[in-house]
Amino acid sequence: MYPPKLEAIINLFESLPEIERRETLVSYADNAKQQEPRPGEKFALEDVRKDEECADTVGVYLQVDDEGTAHFRMTLGPEVQTLTRAMTAILCKGLDGRTPQEVLELPSDFVTRIVGAELVRVRSQTIYYVLTRIKGICKVYLDRQRMAAVA
Repeated sequence: MYPPKLEAIINLFESLPEIERRETLVSYADNAKQQEPRPGEKFALEDVRKDEECADTVGVYLQVDDEGTAHFRMTLGPEVQTLTRAMTAILCKGLDGRTPQEVLELPSDFVTRIVGAELVRVRSQTIYYVLTRIKGICKVYLDRQRMAAVA
C-alpha cells in the first residue's frame, strides 16, 4: 500500500517506544539539511514560499527522471519547527523513486503511525504540511504534463 522505502520507515517508528520515537524524529530533523538541492541539479518544478501555517520559508523541488520517477529536495528556513524538519527528511527518503501520480494518490494515514497520536493531536497542521506541499508540486507537474500532451 505504501512505497517500500516509506513502509520501512513506518515500520521502524511503529516498533519504537514513545521516547525513542521522539528521539528518532529529532534525528531525522537533524538530517533534513541533507535533503537540500545539490549544486548542478536541475528541477522540473520549484516551489519556494512561506505559508501562513509554517514558521518560515519552505522550498520544494521536484525532479522527474527519464523513467518518470520523482525525486524531491527541500530547503527549510531557520525557523521551521523540528517536526516539520523530521517529516521533510522522512518524506524525501520515503517517496524517492515513486511517480508523481503515486505520490499524489498516497493516503496520509501513515503520518500518525510515524509521529504517534499525541504529536498528531498537538501539531496536526505541522505534521501534514510537508506532505501537502509535496503532493501540491506533483499535482502541478501532472497538470502541466497533461496540458503539454494536449497542445
